[in-house]
Amino acid sequence: MIAIIWRFEVVPEHRGAFEAAYGPTGDWARLFARSGGFRGTELMRAPDGSYLTLDVWRAKADFEAFIGDHRADYDALDRRAEAWSRAEHRLGEYEVLE
Repeated sequence: MIAIIWRFEVVPEHRGAFEAAYGPTGDWARLFARSGGFRGTELMRAPDGSYLTLDVWRAKADFEAFIGDHRADYDALDRRAEAWSRAEHRLGEYEVLE
């Protein structure tokens, strides 16, 4: 399995919308669930108000296939959510050790 990890600096007045969309049952998780290779999302908040998301996939190929099949929906959701954060950084892709 792999985890794709992102860090977000969220605009304080948009925290509620951000948490609803990026949480384990939010818009992103529902979109990713269109793929049988998606395993789940975790959302974490740091004391400084920044957030991490961990999107877990069975394999990198599952994520790549999802993007190939759902790029337009992914981009549309990304555009809708971009106003909620000041910055976002893809921290990387990590192998999940079992």
